[in-house]
Amino acid sequence: MIVLEGLTKRYGDFTAVGGVDLEVEGSQIFGLLGPNGAGKTTTLRMIAGILKPDSGRVLVGGHDNVAEPMAARRILGFVPDRPFVYDKLTGAELLRFSAGLYGLQGPEIERRIDELLALWDLSPWKDQLVESYSHGMRQKLIISSALIHRPRVLVVDEPMVGLDPRSAWLLKDVLRRFADGGGTALVSTHTLELAESLCDRLAVIDRGRVVAAGSIEDLRQEARAETAGLEEIFLRITRGATDSDIARAVGD
Repeated sequence: MIVLEGLTKRYGDFTAVGGVDLEVEGSQIFGLLGPNGAGKTTTLRMIAGILKPDSGRVLVGGHDNVAEPMAARRILGFVPDRPFVYDKLTGAELLRFSAGLYGLQGPEIERRIDELLALWDLSPWKDQLVESYSHGMRQKLIISSALIHRPRVLVVDEPMVGLDPRSAWLLKDVLRRFADGGGTALVSTHTLELAESLCDRLAVIDRGRVVAAGSIEDLRQEARAETAGLEEIFLRITRGATDSDIARAVGD
Protein backbone atom coordinates (compact mmCIF):
# COMPACT_ATOMS: atom_id res chain seq x y z
CA MET A 1 0.00 0.00 0.00
CA ILE A 2 2.98 2.31 0.56
CA VAL A 3 6.09 2.02 -1.60
CA LEU A 4 9.14 4.28 -1.29
CA GLU A 5 11.69 4.13 -4.08
CA GLY A 6 14.98 5.98 -3.66
CA LEU A 7 13.23 8.68 -1.63
CA THR A 8 15.55 11.63 -1.05
CA LYS A 9 15.17 15.07 0.51
CA ARG A 10 17.97 17.63 0.89
CA TYR A 11 18.17 21.00 2.56
CA GLY A 12 21.19 22.69 0.99
CA ASP A 13 24.19 20.46 1.67
CA PHE A 14 22.33 18.48 4.33
CA THR A 15 20.63 15.25 3.29
CA ALA A 16 17.66 14.68 5.59
CA VAL A 17 16.51 11.52 3.79
CA GLY A 18 18.95 9.72 1.54
CA GLY A 19 17.64 7.14 -0.89
CA VAL A 20 15.07 5.33 1.24
CA ASP A 21 13.54 2.16 -0.21
CA LEU A 22 10.67 0.67 1.76
CA GLU A 23 7.46 -1.31 1.21
CA VAL A 24 4.52 -1.36 3.61
CA GLU A 25 1.92 -4.01 2.87
CA GLY A 26 -1.80 -3.78 3.54
CA SER A 27 -3.60 -5.00 6.67
CA GLN A 28 -0.70 -4.22 8.99
CA ILE A 29 0.72 -1.67 11.40
CA PHE A 30 4.23 -0.71 10.33
CA GLY A 31 6.45 1.11 12.82
CA LEU A 32 9.12 3.64 11.85
CA LEU A 33 11.80 4.06 14.51
CA GLY A 34 14.92 6.17 14.72
CA PRO A 35 16.88 8.71 16.80
CA ASN A 36 15.99 12.40 16.82
CA GLY A 37 16.89 13.95 13.47
CA ALA A 38 17.02 10.58 11.71
CA GLY A 39 14.60 11.68 8.98
CA LYS A 40 11.37 10.06 10.18
CA THR A 41 9.15 13.13 10.11
CA THR A 42 10.57 14.29 6.77
CA THR A 43 9.84 10.85 5.33
CA LEU A 44 6.26 10.87 6.62
CA ARG A 45 5.65 14.37 5.27
CA MET A 46 6.80 13.28 1.84
CA ILE A 47 4.46 10.29 1.99
CA ALA A 48 1.61 12.62 2.96
CA GLY A 49 2.44 14.96 0.07
CA ILE A 50 3.35 17.91 2.29
CA LEU A 51 6.97 17.87 1.13
CA LYS A 52 8.11 17.12 -2.41
CA PRO A 53 11.04 14.70 -2.77
CA ASP A 54 14.19 15.91 -4.48
CA SER A 55 14.42 12.48 -6.09
CA GLY A 56 12.75 9.10 -5.85
CA ARG A 57 9.03 8.58 -5.54
CA VAL A 58 6.19 7.62 -3.20
CA LEU A 59 3.37 5.29 -4.21
CA VAL A 60 0.23 5.22 -2.05
CA GLY A 61 -2.19 2.52 -3.09
CA GLY A 62 -0.39 2.39 -6.43
CA HIS A 63 -0.70 6.16 -6.99
CA ASP A 64 2.41 8.32 -7.37
CA ASN A 65 1.79 11.14 -4.91
CA VAL A 66 3.55 13.69 -7.14
CA ALA A 67 2.10 12.63 -10.50
CA GLU A 68 -1.33 11.75 -9.04
CA PRO A 69 -1.55 13.79 -5.83
CA MET A 70 -5.34 13.87 -5.51
CA ALA A 71 -5.72 10.12 -6.04
CA ALA A 72 -3.03 9.40 -3.43
CA ARG A 73 -4.39 11.83 -0.83
CA ARG A 74 -7.96 10.65 -1.29
CA ILE A 75 -7.12 7.31 0.33
CA LEU A 76 -4.69 8.65 2.96
CA GLY A 77 -5.18 10.16 6.40
CA PHE A 78 -2.29 12.02 8.06
CA VAL A 79 -1.73 12.77 11.75
CA PRO A 80 1.24 15.15 12.20
CA ASP A 81 3.49 15.26 15.24
CA ARG A 82 2.09 18.66 16.23
CA PRO A 83 -1.68 19.22 16.28
CA PHE A 84 -1.98 22.49 14.33
CA VAL A 85 -5.64 23.44 14.02
CA TYR A 86 -7.79 26.47 13.20
CA ASP A 87 -8.48 28.00 16.63
CA LYS A 88 -11.49 30.02 15.51
CA LEU A 89 -13.45 26.97 14.34
CA THR A 90 -15.43 24.70 16.61
CA GLY A 91 -14.56 21.03 16.80
CA ALA A 92 -17.51 20.13 14.57
CA GLU A 93 -16.64 22.88 12.08
CA LEU A 94 -13.06 21.65 11.81
CA LEU A 95 -14.21 18.10 11.05
CA ARG A 96 -16.80 19.42 8.60
CA PHE A 97 -14.04 21.43 6.90
CA SER A 98 -11.78 18.35 6.75
CA ALA A 99 -14.57 16.28 5.21
CA GLY A 100 -15.21 19.03 2.66
CA LEU A 101 -11.63 18.73 1.42
CA TYR A 102 -12.62 15.28 0.18
CA GLY A 103 -15.91 16.50 -1.29
CA LEU A 104 -17.93 14.96 1.55
CA GLN A 105 -20.92 16.63 3.19
CA GLY A 106 -24.49 16.06 4.26
CA PRO A 107 -26.24 13.89 6.88
CA GLU A 108 -23.79 11.00 6.58
CA ILE A 109 -20.86 13.25 7.45
CA GLU A 110 -22.78 14.81 10.33
CA ARG A 111 -23.29 11.31 11.73
CA ARG A 112 -19.61 10.58 11.17
CA ILE A 113 -18.63 13.75 13.07
CA ASP A 114 -20.83 12.78 16.02
CA GLU A 115 -19.41 9.25 15.94
CA LEU A 116 -15.78 10.41 16.05
CA LEU A 117 -16.34 13.06 18.70
CA ALA A 118 -18.12 10.51 20.88
CA LEU A 119 -15.27 8.04 20.42
CA TRP A 120 -12.80 10.50 21.98
CA ASP A 121 -15.20 11.94 24.60
CA LEU A 122 -15.27 15.26 22.75
CA SER A 123 -19.05 15.46 22.29
CA PRO A 124 -19.50 18.08 25.04
CA TRP A 125 -16.97 20.24 23.21
CA LYS A 126 -18.51 19.85 19.77
CA ASP A 127 -19.60 23.48 19.46
CA GLN A 128 -16.73 25.02 21.43
CA LEU A 129 -13.94 26.90 19.68
CA VAL A 130 -10.79 24.83 19.27
CA GLU A 131 -8.81 27.58 21.01
CA SER A 132 -10.36 26.33 24.26
CA TYR A 133 -9.15 22.74 23.69
CA SER A 134 -6.21 21.28 25.61
CA HIS A 135 -3.22 19.83 23.75
CA GLY A 136 -4.56 16.31 24.19
CA MET A 137 -8.01 17.31 22.95
CA ARG A 138 -6.46 18.88 19.87
CA GLN A 139 -4.56 15.67 19.22
CA LYS A 140 -7.82 13.69 19.38
CA LEU A 141 -9.44 16.17 16.99
CA ILE A 142 -6.58 15.83 14.50
CA ILE A 143 -6.85 12.03 14.66
CA SER A 144 -10.59 12.38 14.01
CA SER A 145 -9.95 14.62 11.00
CA ALA A 146 -7.57 11.98 9.59
CA LEU A 147 -10.31 9.35 9.93
CA ILE A 148 -13.26 11.46 8.76
CA HIS A 149 -13.16 10.20 5.14
CA ARG A 150 -12.52 6.53 6.08
CA PRO A 151 -9.04 6.31 4.53
CA ARG A 152 -7.35 3.08 3.50
CA VAL A 153 -3.94 4.32 4.66
CA LEU A 154 -3.06 6.14 7.90
CA VAL A 155 0.28 7.90 8.38
CA VAL A 156 0.77 8.85 12.02
CA ASP A 157 3.72 10.79 13.47
CA GLU A 158 4.21 10.34 17.25
CA PRO A 159 0.55 9.48 17.92
CA MET A 160 0.68 9.33 21.73
CA VAL A 161 2.02 12.84 22.36
CA GLY A 162 -0.36 14.66 24.72
CA LEU A 163 -2.79 11.75 25.13
CA ASP A 164 -3.85 10.57 28.56
CA PRO A 165 -3.43 6.83 29.33
CA ARG A 166 -7.04 5.95 28.47
CA SER A 167 -6.89 7.79 25.14
CA ALA A 168 -3.53 6.19 24.34
CA TRP A 169 -5.04 2.76 24.97
CA LEU A 170 -8.01 3.67 22.79
CA LEU A 171 -5.78 4.83 19.93
CA LYS A 172 -3.87 1.54 20.02
CA ASP A 173 -7.18 -0.29 19.72
CA VAL A 174 -8.28 1.98 16.86
CA LEU A 175 -5.04 1.34 14.95
CA ARG A 176 -5.26 -2.41 15.52
CA ARG A 177 -8.86 -2.59 14.34
CA PHE A 178 -8.03 -0.36 11.37
CA ALA A 179 -5.31 -2.77 10.25
CA ASP A 180 -7.34 -5.89 11.00
CA GLY A 181 -10.10 -4.42 8.83
CA GLY A 182 -7.77 -4.17 5.83
CA GLY A 183 -6.22 -0.74 6.43
CA THR A 184 -2.53 0.14 6.46
CA ALA A 185 -1.04 2.19 9.30
CA LEU A 186 2.48 3.64 9.20
CA VAL A 187 3.38 4.89 12.66
CA SER A 188 6.49 6.81 13.70
CA THR A 189 7.20 6.66 17.42
CA HIS A 190 9.92 6.99 20.04
CA THR A 191 7.94 4.79 22.41
CA LEU A 192 9.61 1.44 21.92
CA GLU A 193 7.17 -0.39 24.16
CA LEU A 194 4.35 0.80 21.90
CA ALA A 195 6.19 -0.28 18.77
CA GLU A 196 7.01 -3.70 20.18
CA SER A 197 3.48 -4.43 21.37
CA LEU A 198 1.57 -2.92 18.45
CA CYS A 199 3.54 -3.12 15.19
CA ASP A 200 3.53 -6.09 12.84
CA ARG A 201 6.73 -4.96 11.12
CA LEU A 202 9.29 -2.26 11.78
CA ALA A 203 11.99 -0.21 10.09
CA VAL A 204 14.81 1.66 11.78
CA ILE A 205 15.98 4.83 10.06
CA ASP A 206 19.24 6.53 11.04
CA ARG A 207 20.94 9.50 9.38
CA GLY A 208 18.32 9.49 6.65
CA ARG A 209 18.71 5.84 5.67
CA VAL A 210 16.92 2.62 6.54
CA VAL A 211 19.43 0.53 8.50
CA ALA A 212 17.14 -2.39 9.37
CA ALA A 213 13.63 -3.54 8.50
CA GLY A 214 11.38 -6.52 9.16
CA SER A 215 9.67 -8.28 12.02
CA ILE A 216 10.99 -8.20 15.59
CA GLU A 217 12.67 -11.54 14.88
CA ASP A 218 14.31 -10.09 11.76
CA LEU A 219 15.65 -7.16 13.78
CA ARG A 220 16.95 -9.50 16.47
CA GLN A 221 18.97 -11.32 13.83
CA GLU A 222 20.19 -8.01 12.40
CA ALA A 223 21.36 -6.93 15.86
CA ARG A 224 22.69 -10.40 16.71
CA ALA A 225 20.58 -10.39 19.85
CA GLU A 226 18.38 -13.48 19.81
CA THR A 227 16.51 -12.84 23.07
CA ALA A 228 16.73 -9.05 23.29
CA GLY A 229 13.80 -6.70 23.59
CA LEU A 230 13.26 -3.86 21.14
CA GLU A 231 15.09 -1.31 23.30
CA GLU A 232 18.35 -3.29 23.22
CA ILE A 233 17.89 -4.07 19.53
CA PHE A 234 17.35 -0.39 18.74
CA LEU A 235 20.44 0.69 20.68
CA ARG A 236 22.59 -1.91 18.97
CA ILE A 237 21.38 -1.05 15.49
CA THR A 238 21.70 2.72 15.92
CA ARG A 239 24.94 2.47 17.93
CA GLY A 240 24.09 5.02 20.59
CA ALA A 241 26.42 6.49 23.18
CA THR A 242 28.75 4.03 24.91
CA ASP A 243 29.46 3.80 28.64
CA SER A 244 32.75 5.63 28.13
CA ASP A 245 30.96 8.44 26.25
CA ILE A 246 28.53 8.85 29.15
CA ALA A 247 31.35 8.77 31.72
CA ARG A 248 33.24 11.52 29.89
CA ALA A 249 30.10 13.65 29.55
CA VAL A 250 29.30 13.57 33.27
CA GLY A 251 32.92 13.89 34.35
CA ASP A 252 33.20 10.43 35.85
